[in-house]
Amino acid sequence: MTKFLLSLHVLAALLSIGPVAVAASMFPRALRTAHTGAADAPAASDRATPDGDRGSPAGARTLADAGRTHADAGRAPTESGRAPSGGAPAPSGGVPAPAEDGPAPSTGDRSVTTLRLLHRICRVYAGIGIAVPVLGFATASSLGVLGSGWLITSILLTAVAAALLALLILPAQESALDAVRAAGPGQLARLAGRLASLTGVFNLLWAAVTVLMIVRPGSTTGA
Repeated sequence: MTKFLLSLHVLAALLSIGPVAVAASMFPRALRTAHTGAADAPAASDRATPDGDRGSPAGARTLADAGRTHADAGRAPTESGRAPSGGAPAPSGGVPAPAEDGPAPSTGDRSVTTLRLLHRICRVYAGIGIAVPVLGFATASSLGVLGSGWLITSILLTAVAAALLALLILPAQESALDAVRAAGPGQLARLAGRLASLTGVFNLLWAAVTVLMIVRPGSTTGA
């Protein structure tokens, strides 16, 4: 029974804490990418407008010339498709133009979608991760090591990591999702740096817990 509980405990830790650690580590970089894409979008739209201003005379002339060129191109297939006298009439009309697709999503939009996905992974797997300490206590009780120093230290580190995730990392991710479109580059850079630091501490805490669970300093029991 002890080995069965220990196996469940390890599997729960791998399948729940692992995705949280990876997704939380990817979030700061995705946040920087989202802000860069959002900042580049207005500049790209300005470059797409001829002469930078549709209302300027030069821009109006360019648009008018483009319209006439398009109209001439539309008439060209019909005129060239006329058959010589005495021959069979050629089908009128040119080759239909392919339907235009909608605008492709910008880098900023894709990055915001990625941010939402990463935050959802952190939130969902953090809830699933509750099974880790539950199975841990059951395993420790079966081993008879509830009073061991290495286990008490592991419990304290786990509690700190859980509080860090629930009280600081997840709320900071939610704030980043709200501010990614409106906040300035300095604010988002500070937020990304803060998230990177918090996630680093979270990962170090879980690494320490893993080492304690494997080494179990001072323990004389076997698993």
